[in-house]
Amino acid sequence: MKKMKSGVLLLAVLMLSVNLKAQTIDQGKNLLYYEKYKSAKAAFEKLVSANPNDVDAVYWLGQTMIMPDDKTAKEVADAKALYQKTLLANSNSPLLLAGIGHIELLEGKDQDARNHFETAISLSQGKSVPVLNAVGFANVNAKDGDAAYAIDKLKIATAVKKMNDPDVYVNLGDAYKKTGDGGQAQIAYEAALALNPKYARASYRIGKIYQTQGANQEEIYMKYYNEAIAKDPAYAPVYENLYNLYYTTDVPKSAQYLDKFLANTDDNPKNCYLRASILYAQALFADAVKKADECIGSDPTPYPKLFGIKAYAYNKLKDSVNAKASFEKYFQAADTSIIGMGDYSTYASVLLKFPGNDSIAGKYVDKAVALDTLEANKVNYLKSMAASYEAQKKYKEAADWYSKVISVKRAPGKVDLYNAGFNYFRVGSYDAAINVFNQYSQKFPDDAFGYYMAAKSKWGIDSTMAQALANADFEKTISVGMVDSVKYKPQVIGSYKYFVAYYANVKKDNAKAIEYCDKILSLDPADAEAASNKEALQKPARPAAPPKTPAKPAKPAKKN
Repeated sequence: MKKMKSGVLLLAVLMLSVNLKAQTIDQGKNLLYYEKYKSAKAAFEKLVSANPNDVDAVYWLGQTMIMPDDKTAKEVADAKALYQKTLLANSNSPLLLAGIGHIELLEGKDQDARNHFETAISLSQGKSVPVLNAVGFANVNAKDGDAAYAIDKLKIATAVKKMNDPDVYVNLGDAYKKTGDGGQAQIAYEAALALNPKYARASYRIGKIYQTQGANQEEIYMKYYNEAIAKDPAYAPVYENLYNLYYTTDVPKSAQYLDKFLANTDDNPKNCYLRASILYAQALFADAVKKADECIGSDPTPYPKLFGIKAYAYNKLKDSVNAKASFEKYFQAADTSIIGMGDYSTYASVLLKFPGNDSIAGKYVDKAVALDTLEANKVNYLKSMAASYEAQKKYKEAADWYSKVISVKRAPGKVDLYNAGFNYFRVGSYDAAINVFNQYSQKFPDDAFGYYMAAKSKWGIDSTMAQALANADFEKTISVGMVDSVKYKPQVIGSYKYFVAYYANVKKDNAKAIEYCDKILSLDPADAEAASNKEALQKPARPAAPPKTPAKPAKPAKKN
């Protein structure tokens, strides 16, 4: 009887221990749901410290390091080391293998990641909702993750008997959204709400679908954001999103949402940066610098973007020296993953204010272009460099940057092609100019300007006209230009003048040259040059002067 009681007591203790562990894991996951990464990390660290082989706690501890958008390379490396260390004693843990796969996606090792995901799924016989969800989330969370693969695995998870985790459906919705299928994404989010009507994250994610469609959908996305807030007023991510949304369009509203976000999130160094950032948005640039300095001074490892906000504020204050110094500290302190295209392009504009920094500025503009996905932004970055060189009369360099504008635009216009071509022409880079103006003519065949500038560039190469390189293009200029001789009058007259010189000087055909003078005068009777040339060409050639009688040679001097 005593043995039975002891057994029952031991079973009860074990059950209590399991329940406490599950409860603590769930508490940590709940903190992650609210994106309270600092608190979640502390909770899981406590569990791992008590039991280093608690694979659930280890997996989720690693996730606290790699989930944040502003994660650093060191945090990714730390999570990887944690997973690898725990796998030494738990080599067949499907959850940890899924975690390793997640890290490998972040490292760009797609095939290695896929191998680990498939192994994890196989070991769990394709029936573990946590494993399938981990695989799906990894492919959604990582920039280079396979959304279609995530959809496949998450759909399998939803079909597992008694699956009741709304997070699976939200991750499925995020995967559909990543593929651009907003309709299926919304269906998945609504399935999450069917499981848990209070699941604010699902309502928030539906709002994000409509936000990406533009400001004209504001009424709809705000409906869902307000629903999320009503379901759970403590759900901080929706407040942070609204703070960012209104940051440039409605600063007072942005500031209100920031206050709500800060009231419902962890206290961490990033928050101090956000407070400085909102001062910047309010055009209180000196106050933003002061606040950033306070934040930096109160933390031995300050949030790197504090140096960035100082740089932007100093730039607005027209203090280029401090702006440059602050940008340099920002780039030294920040992980490259959190440095944005705007940071690179603004730093480049600051560098251009200091003579001799053109090439360095150009490298940062190239970085901005490589990061940005919006064509209009890329064009603005490139034009800023071109304009800077143009202002310095460095036309070849300006042309090179205008050529980059042509390369990034899906449909470069006449002005884009002109800017590149003309700047090459004006410094005598005629081959490059011809290439650009040929593109101009191919794209706009009914515009005489492209043919005319190609002709002038060829004339620059064949300056004596001996090879007649420019003739065909000047002829094309005339045939296209005469369709609208008023619009293209300068180009047509310029072409006629070329042929006046060509026939007079190269072909020695004055009659033909006079014909072209008449063509000019028919378009512009007041053209003094054409009238003067015609008059000169009409004068009879002077007869050759008779040879002079050679002078008699002097008599040689007599010798004494």
